[in-house]
Order: sequence, then structure tokens, then C-alpha cells
Amino acid sequence: MLQVAVLREQTAAVLAGLAKRNYPTGEADVQAVLDLDQRRKDLQTSHDKAQAEANELARQIGGLMKTGDKAGAEVLKARTTELKQQTKAHSEELTEVEKTLQQQLYKLPNLPHESVPAGRSADDNELVREWGTKPELPADAKPHWDLIEQYDIIDFALGNKITGAGFPVYKGQGARLQRALINFFLDEARAAGYLEIQPPILINEASGYGTGQLPDKEGQMYHATADDLYLIPTAEVPITNLYRDDIIAPDRLPIRNAGYTPCFRREAGSWGAHVRGLNRLHQFDKVEIVQITQPENSYAALDGMVAHIEGLLQKLELPYRVLRLCGGDMGFTSAITYDLEVWSAAQQRWLEVSSASNFETFQANRLKLRYRPDGGKTQLLHTLNGSALALPRIVAALLENNQTPEGIRLPQSLHSYCGFDTIKGE
Repeated sequence: MLQVAVLREQTAAVLAGLAKRNYPTGEADVQAVLDLDQRRKDLQTSHDKAQAEANELARQIGGLMKTGDKAGAEVLKARTTELKQQTKAHSEELTEVEKTLQQQLYKLPNLPHESVPAGRSADDNELVREWGTKPELPADAKPHWDLIEQYDIIDFALGNKITGAGFPVYKGQGARLQRALINFFLDEARAAGYLEIQPPILINEASGYGTGQLPDKEGQMYHATADDLYLIPTAEVPITNLYRDDIIAPDRLPIRNAGYTPCFRREAGSWGAHVRGLNRLHQFDKVEIVQITQPENSYAALDGMVAHIEGLLQKLELPYRVLRLCGGDMGFTSAITYDLEVWSAAQQRWLEVSSASNFETFQANRLKLRYRPDGGKTQLLHTLNGSALALPRIVAALLENNQTPEGIRLPQSLHSYCGFDTIKGE
């Protein structure tokens, strides 16, 4: 959530940032915030003035009563009653104005970092670097949805039977590969200094607002209405919310957490060939890395997170590229995002497998997540997160890129985790 002081004191820069995001109603929405903020100030001033006058009259009434001037005291009491009615009305309106102001602030996305390129869609994203050699497959190479059927390692029909489309059943070597990848990613995160967290996979409304899923992505989350809880779209949400309303001691920073969870996304409106097989699911497994750090250190932390994710892809021997997202393609809460995509040899296209983002103070302001540097005033921290990694498209690329007549050969880094080096079916 953007800070009112920033909107008030840096209005031109805020409008320029919203324009880079192609946010259509930036000027009107910012002005609405400023008007509400001014109304809040005026109401608070009137309330405080009336309260101060009432306090002074109470003192005077006491003096008049001591001198026996009951008539004079009654006049002042009548005025005090008027003032009490005024302060009550001011308080009630102030509550409504503050509520409306909060909702108006929730509508505004984060401002992009100065390094974010301008643009409207994924076509305008900036290529940062590319790694690896794209494998050359024979003409009869199969896409992963045919390979998983050939080796009987993932079953979409069974998932559809027990739940619905987008909820696959992993079995045999497919299930073992899932478990191997999760353990591999968690072990790599722990070796890099991340503390492993196993959080709940249901969150309350406050947690959704805290990290920005609500109200922006409400329709994309599964909602357990009886208990008013939401299935998480990513482990970022519960892990970051561990620190909601906290003032973090400087010697605890940076906080570096990693967690594996299943993730749930309704993906309403998704259809077509680009979502076939493992390309897009309603439930999938992912390891997430999260950092909370001082503002001056957050961009170095982001670079380190991207390097960690790249290291995982290199150990998996998957060709990849790193993209810096343009203003029009970034998520609502992000100040800057790097996407990492792997090459799918059979589909002949890049598949996004990770996003690493710096949210700067946007989430921290919602979370009231602060620290107190050198014993001074509290300041907002910066929050960051990255996928390290999401499994479905990693599995898709591993299957497609490594298919041979003898089976699917896995990279060396996974052999000890899987207990086998080639997928041949069971």
C-alpha cells in the first residue's frame, strides 16, 4: 500500500509511476486520496478544537459551582452538551472517512522502480541474460503431456475424477520426482542461509490484505466461505505474514525464510494450448524464498535471490533466460520483478518457472512491518520473494528436454534425491 505522505509530497512522481504501469485512473484515484486525507485532517482539527473547548468549559463549570453561580454553570453546561454532540458527529464521520481512505489506497498498485522499462505487455519485457544451450530433439520428440502418459507418471483423468480439471495425480516415478525436487530446492535454500518454514496453507482475510492478494486477486483465490479462510496462492503469503504488526530488532535483519507448500489458484478464464498439461494448474507444488531487510540493502538482496534461482536452474541443466518485466506486465504489489523462464524443447517456447520481486515498502505498510534503526523512530522495512522453484513447468521441461529412446534421463543433481537416474515407468 502506498503511503499517503508519498502521494501528498511526491504527487508528480506518483502519477508518473502509475502512468508507467499504464494504470488508467491514476490522476482521479490519487486526487481522491488527497481529498479524503484533507477531509480527515479537517475533521480531526474540528474534533480536537471542540474537545479542547469542552475541557476548558468543564474547568470553568467547576469554578462557577464553587462560587455558587449555578445559572452561569448551566449556560456553560448547555454549550458543553452541544460540543459533545459535535465531537461525536466528528468521530463518526472521521471513522467513515478513514475507512474510505483505506479502501481507496488499496486500489492503487505499487510504483515501479526507476529501472523498470516502460511497456504494456510481455512483449515489452527486457531480456537481461540467457544461459545454456537449447537441446536439439528428433522430429518425433513428444511434448510432456504425451510423455507422462507414455511412462504413466501423472494422471490428469484421475485428478479430474476426484476433484476437477487442473488437479493432477502424481504416481510412481512422477510422485518420487516431485518429492525429490521439493527436497532438492529446500536443501539448496537451507545451504544458502534460508530458515525453513512450514506454514499453514489457509490464511485469514487480514493475511490476504497484508501481502496484497486482497482485494486485488480475490477472484483468483479459493475461498472457504464457512470459515472465511483462503487457500494460499503461494507460500509468500503466510511466511511474510508471520511478521505482521512486528517491530524487528536490527540485529535480526535480514530475515531469510524458505518454505514448501502446495499452491492453489483458480486461474479463472485460462484456456487454450498454452495451458495444456503441466503448463497451468489449479494446484501445484512450489518452494518459495522470502526476505525482509532494510531498504538500503533490498536491491542487493534481490540480486542474490535471482542468482540463487539461476543456480538451481543450472544444476538442473535447463536452458533459461532472465527478464526484467515492464511496467504493464508487473504484478500489483511489485516495485520490480525478474521472471526466469526455461526452454521447453518439445513445445519450442519459453516457460515461466520463477518470479523474483522487490515490493519495497508496499507490503510492509499494509503489514505494519517496521524496524527501529539506532533506537530512533520506526521505519518500514522492504519485503522480497521469489519462486525457488515452482515444480510443474520445471517437470515439463525436464521431461521434454531429456527424452531419449531409453527413457527420460535426469540431471546428476537429482539422482540421489530420486533414487533413479532415468524415468522408464513402473
